[in-house]
Amino acid sequence: MSIFKTINTSASGLTAQRMRLDVISDNIANVNTTRTEDGGPYRRKEAVLQSKEDDSFQRFLRNSMNKQKTHQPGVRVSHIDEDQSPFLEKYQPDHPDADENGIVQKPNVNIVTEMTNMISANRAYEANITSINTAKSMAMRSLEIGR
Repeated sequence: MSIFKTINTSASGLTAQRMRLDVISDNIANVNTTRTEDGGPYRRKEAVLQSKEDDSFQRFLRNSMNKQKTHQPGVRVSHIDEDQSPFLEKYQPDHPDADENGIVQKPNVNIVTEMTNMISANRAYEANITSINTAKSMAMRSLEIGR
């Protein structure tokens, strides 16, 4: 694997973790949103990561027949999923979105879960930065060999 391929792989990880952090921050920002454009409370979202490389048999067969090397390592966000867990219910009869029994449906966002996911995404981001810095250091040292 070349140094540039290593950097590209880590860069894809940086992009995916940034997107994951964006989704987490959106969840935290909407922790008290009881009315969205759709009419109900905010529903928690989660970024689903997927390998960039297609691991199917058809790809291996096509590449071996054409002798192509389209190996593209890395990760990407395949889609953003909505958490289908039930909404939280809280008794607040003075809230404008309360039903006739005084129950308000709150978003299904748990701050502790979001903070845990944010720390995880932050650590993965740091690991990718470390990988890029190591590859860059290796390239710089290999240039110094000829001196």
